[in-house]
Amino acid sequence: MDSRSFQDHFFKKAKISGYRSRSAFKLIELDKKFKFLKNGIKLLDVGSFPGGWSQIASKKIKKGKILSIDKKRIQELEGVKFILGDFLEKKSKEKITEHFNSNIDVILSDMASNTTGNKNLDCIRTNQLCIDILNFSKETLNKKGTVISKVFMGEDFDEVKFTAKKYFKNIDFFKPNSSRDESREIYIHCSGLST
Repeated sequence: MDSRSFQDHFFKKAKISGYRSRSAFKLIELDKKFKFLKNGIKLLDVGSFPGGWSQIASKKIKKGKILSIDKKRIQELEGVKFILGDFLEKKSKEKITEHFNSNIDVILSDMASNTTGNKNLDCIRTNQLCIDILNFSKETLNKKGTVISKVFMGEDFDEVKFTAKKYFKNIDFFKPNSSRDESREIYIHCSGLST
């Protein structure tokens, strides 16, 4: 299956399943491997538009607390509170902390930098977003909590690994089948804060 028909396959599958994005399948695969979507947890979905990951989380988590944030508004989802804002801004982080009022169990990020056409620059910017997530998790995550974040193989990948190892006991990398073969996208799974 070539790249375009592969992409169409997951796009069609998402439509049939009623998912908001083809990336919903990535989260399903990640959860199947690492089993972090559990009842009663507090979950933050960063860069959530159009809401595919929050949608999957809301189906899986009962009696939990799900907060979703993005610069673009998502359509309402039952069981999901949404903040319109830029995660990188201090006031957004304050709103997140206020909402949970205690440590978060799972932080998800499928954020990628807006593409510039320069693959190396896009890679650096997206990996910096991942580092921002890791730094934020150090302050807000439950000791036994989990972070899942998109990262790109290439520039700054070593810095992502270095930051993750500084904060977490367990680090894994996983490329879902629903990611395109030629994509440099991979996901980091971190669990168990070491400090």
